[in-house]
Formats: sequence, C-alpha cells, structure tokens
Amino acid sequence: MEHPDYNKIFSEEEKEILQEIMNIAFGNATADLAGVIDIYVVLSVPKIQVISIGTLPDYLKDELNASGKTSIIDQRFWGDFNGSGFLVLPTGSGEELISLIEEKSIDNYRTKPKDLLERETLTEIGNILIGACVGKMSELLNTFVTYSPPRVITETDYKCDNLVEKFDPSQPAIVMKTIFNFKQKDINGFLLILTNQESIGWLRKSLNEFMDSYE
Repeated sequence: MEHPDYNKIFSEEEKEILQEIMNIAFGNATADLAGVIDIYVVLSVPKIQVISIGTLPDYLKDELNASGKTSIIDQRFWGDFNGSGFLVLPTGSGEELISLIEEKSIDNYRTKPKDLLERETLTEIGNILIGACVGKMSELLNTFVTYSPPRVITETDYKCDNLVEKFDPSQPAIVMKTIFNFKQKDINGFLLILTNQESIGWLRKSLNEFMDSYE
C-alpha cells in the first residue's frame, strides 16, 4: 500500500520523468536480451510506487502470491543509485527457457544436470535484464553502479523479511515494476527495481537535472 505522506516525496513531473526513464531502461534491457539470446519480451507500462520499508515484505508476498509459485533472481547494486533488482518468474520457467538458450551456449550446456541448467538459465536472463535496466537508468541519470552476482532464490527459501531488517521500517522505498511476457514460450513474470531512502535525494536531484537538460 502507499503511505499518504509519501505521495509528496516526488512531484507529478518527477514521477512522469521517472516513469519515462524506466520505460527507456526496461526497453533497453529487453533489447539486450534479444541481442544476446534471441528471447523477445513484451512489457507493460512501468508502475512506480513509494511505500514504507516496513510494508515491503507484505508487498512482495502479495506480488509473489498473485503470480503463483515462483523463482526469483535477485541482484543488488550500489552507488548513488542503490538497491535491488528482482526478476520474478513462475517455477519451471528455467526448464521452459532452456531450449531458447541452448543454441547460443557452450557445447557442454546439454550435458549438465537439469537443476543446474535451470539455475544457470535463470541467472543468465536475470543478469541481462536487471543489469541492462539498472545500467541504462544510471547512464541516463549520469552515474554508475556496481553489482553483486545475481542469485536464484526458490519460493521455499525466500524470506521477504530479511530485506528490511537493517532499515528503519518507517523509511520510504521506491518500487518500480513492469510486467512482461516471453513471446516464444508464453511465460509471464515481472521485473521489480527497488531503491530506498538513501537514494531519494540523489534521485530527485538527478531527475530535475535530466528535465533541465531537455528544456
């Protein structure tokens, strides 16, 4: 849920330009994916919400429950812009997507154990989508970030609460989400970029500088 006081953190103009930057960034991510492994993705218009960090676990649980059984690719990033990217896909998507990657991959790809193959497939797709999206946002806002290695988390070992244990639960978090569909395999999922209060001041300043550069 959105906290009423958080509606004032960004002006309507700032929200509009952030949404446009997210459109460009998500589009860049899907173009990178298509260029590397010939997987084409159809995106929804990004949705931006500002919520309290304390409500984030419930938000994620609601999103994950709504999408059924899930696998999550989680990747942290640091810099002026810092947070986490989450690629959420139905359980079994790795197996479905393997056939789209095999021809582009190394010779022993088919000889690996099935579960390892699925995790590598999900990791590769998550790394491309999250990295390209966050990287394009950073480029447009004149900064750069560093990344942790992506990790695949199953629904059985995923604990939403551990995302917020180091933060004041009343602090705001910015959630940027787009729903997508893999055309070749009819798989739906969503990509979520999360950043917290540490980045809000920098983000507002950078959004206004971005707007000023086009006036």
